[in-house]
Amino acid sequence: MYCRGVRGATTVEENTSDAILQGTLELLALLIRRNDIQPEDVASVVFTTTHDLNAAFPAIAARQLGWSNVALMCGNELDVPGSLPKCIRVLLHWNTEKKSDEIVHVYIKGASHLRPDIGSLPAVDWVALERWIAEHFDASVKVPNRP
Repeated sequence: MYCRGVRGATTVEENTSDAILQGTLELLALLIRRNDIQPEDVASVVFTTTHDLNAAFPAIAARQLGWSNVALMCGNELDVPGSLPKCIRVLLHWNTEKKSDEIVHVYIKGASHLRPDIGSLPAVDWVALERWIAEHFDASVKVPNRP
């Protein structure tokens, strides 16, 4: 068994808790589905946001998917002039038998141009993705800064 890193990124339209959590849920759902990731095999996840996103911790989205026993951490991306704004990035450490060239990294929305070398994903069926999220979402997780 190997511990592999799975990377992904997305962008959101606005600095709100809803936008950050929805964008992160979409990104995690695609990473899980494209790689067949089981929660018990996830060692840890590091989330970063650009400095213009501070309305919510993206790690809350992982908790909402039921990842209560996974080590999660959030941080800020380096504030490099001219870098992609409103971007959420993830580095997921995953215990798997897959080889490194079998891992599917996911870059969606405005972040898709960050890794043109890995090619594009098949078209995302956003309706099916929303349905998957709804089936796996734990609404009992309390989101800070929400009424």
